[in-house]
Amino acid sequence: MDLLFDIQKFNEADGVKLAATPNDPHVHDHEELLVGIGGDLDHFIDFKSSVFSAPYISFIAKGKIHRARPIFKDGSLDIWLIRFVSEFIPETTFQLYDHYHDHATMELPKGACFNRIDTLCVMMHEEMQLTTPDYSVIRHLLGALFTMIESHRRKQDLQQLQQKTQNVTFKTFLKILEENFRRPEGVDFYADKLFMSTRNLNLICQSILQQSVSEIVETRKLIEAKNLLISTDKTISEIGYELGYNEKAYFTTVFKRKSGQTPTEFREEMRSLIS
Repeated sequence: MDLLFDIQKFNEADGVKLAATPNDPHVHDHEELLVGIGGDLDHFIDFKSSVFSAPYISFIAKGKIHRARPIFKDGSLDIWLIRFVSEFIPETTFQLYDHYHDHATMELPKGACFNRIDTLCVMMHEEMQLTTPDYSVIRHLLGALFTMIESHRRKQDLQQLQQKTQNVTFKTFLKILEENFRRPEGVDFYADKLFMSTRNLNLICQSILQQSVSEIVETRKLIEAKNLLISTDKTISEIGYELGYNEKAYFTTVFKRKSGQTPTEFREEMRSLIS
């Protein structure tokens, strides 16, 4: 690469031309950043191929074997292609090697964050169209671009960590529930077992199953109640008491609210079907 920095807009017409030419895996003698605004990208890098949908960013470090195949999506193909030598912003380039060594491409959500990234690309492109571009301006804009991308990457990492933590907590809750659903325990009992507030436990359950803790507990009780109604001759009161309901009337009310039938109606229907 002869220039310190270059930025181009890759659109539908460029995509047609690229599709008609050989596009084998290759290496660059410079750093490259793809900022996808429209369309998809079939990207072979790190010896594997994946398809990403815009908006996305992809950093290809100098010397990495890769092949990028832009794909039209809904008739759209719009990519900023940024190329620069590592000496242009050396301190940032080192961080890029570290952060994107095994994770070259990252999809981004649509909205204000990505719009600002696009705006920075427009500003760099406009500066490069001048007769005498100011590379110090471009260097600052490119640094701001990577800072914005890195900020979003950290947010994604935090969200993934939170999601993983939520999943572990939810699985532990289900295990505790399986051991205790027959007892007349409320949400506080399960939250205390997990060393967390009832609010946070409810938020996790809502996030994963779109149900509150109470609804999940009642559902588990209902499943067991149906099993006992079908497989035993225990009375409705006995089954309700076994599942933590001290009053037959309340057990019947909860059962009908969840299943649309009273326990007696459910038992009679199941027995008629089985016989």
